[in-house]
Amino acid sequence: MADLPFELPVKNLSIKTELNTLVCKKLLRAIPNRRHVYEAFWNDKSVVVKIFSDKFSAKRHIKRERYGLNELRKRGLNAPRVLFYGKTGDGRHIIVTEKIINALTAIDIFDSLESKAQKLAFLFSICEELANHHEKGIFQKDLHLGNFLISGENIFTLDPGQIRFFARPVPKKKALSQLAILASYIKDDDVESTTEILKRYTISRGWQSEKSDEIVFQKQHLTQNKKKIRRGLKKSLRTSKRHIKIKRTGYLGIFEKKFIAGREPLDLIDKIDSMMDSGEILKKGNTSYVSRIKWNDKDVVIKRYNHKDLFHSFRHTIKRSRAYRVWLHGHRLIMLGIATPKPLAYLESYRGPILWKSYIITEYVNGLKLYDFFRDKKVSNEVKARLVSSVEKLLQKMGKYKITHGDLKHTNILITDDGPVLTDLDAMVVHKIYWLFQSKRHKDMARFLKDIQDI
Repeated sequence: MADLPFELPVKNLSIKTELNTLVCKKLLRAIPNRRHVYEAFWNDKSVVVKIFSDKFSAKRHIKRERYGLNELRKRGLNAPRVLFYGKTGDGRHIIVTEKIINALTAIDIFDSLESKAQKLAFLFSICEELANHHEKGIFQKDLHLGNFLISGENIFTLDPGQIRFFARPVPKKKALSQLAILASYIKDDDVESTTEILKRYTISRGWQSEKSDEIVFQKQHLTQNKKKIRRGLKKSLRTSKRHIKIKRTGYLGIFEKKFIAGREPLDLIDKIDSMMDSGEILKKGNTSYVSRIKWNDKDVVIKRYNHKDLFHSFRHTIKRSRAYRVWLHGHRLIMLGIATPKPLAYLESYRGPILWKSYIITEYVNGLKLYDFFRDKKVSNEVKARLVSSVEKLLQKMGKYKITHGDLKHTNILITDDGPVLTDLDAMVVHKIYWLFQSKRHKDMARFLKDIQDI
């Protein structure tokens, strides 16, 4: 795409012969090789234009968008008005809709709210809108808060390409599975809040609340949390609103956009080893090298996984680098509400097709190692007891999702003002086989309890 702003001549297929010119001002969303969404200017008014790049599916997507937006409005729901559809000079299909003024997506509003009470109140309002959708036979296959736009007291529905329309209200089983998706924005251990959102929904649908519904819903909630995490991990591996993927000869990496804001990623890539050498060296071993540095006004830790021999590199080329796996583990824990140093970037260095070295960059966390915290006589027994309870909850949540750490010694748990922070995720595993999980968890707990006995 051209640099913003740019003019986009478009043939209006709604009025066969009319040629229009859009001025694209701001990129709203980009899915490479699939679609780009821009805020644009047309006929003296602000509009939103979706440009579909896939030659094989673009026409079908345009048809779904047009039908979906018009059908939502027919059924009495708020949705942007379709202004026209057409094709660009190079053959890409586009659809132009009205821009809803003074509006924010529901996810942006939700993320901006600070207190739990505010977040819950907001989710309850979306819950009531969802009940309205279901009552009118509207089923959003890809339900998430980004599909709702809020303008004042009005809630608009976006992305109709994934909506299915039925002649009857959505039945209970399907409805509860979707409500569980909405409830996945609530922490999975907050049973009181998830029960309340179920209650609000059943009232809105005019249903009688039943205990069996609550049991089904809580199971669905756990399932949807797992799906949400899988989607989030996939998103963390491509260019998106939060990340940028960098690929050049000899390198592949993902960077958080805020981390590199105002800087070129290549500045870091080309000098990363020399910057580590001049930083505060925390560990220098044969397998890995860890250094704390300042970059782009951020205090970060870089861990480099070294090349050992050709067989070692070949093995990690096949199963992906440790940095790649730690990047995913870090994002997984954060999505689960388990504190860990925030992953800011990962980088893989190649020689030809062979992975040679890899790097994981995380925020520096200033904390006391759990072992030292327990030995500190200035800390009261009451505070220590609360900390033990926090660590237990952390471990219980890991168990709930069949996650083992692999090296659960006390030096890998930091105590901060906000509670325990889990570090060194190199050996972490998310298990699919239950007996293997039990075996690994037993080893984790044995390692953890050994350190307690040694205090």
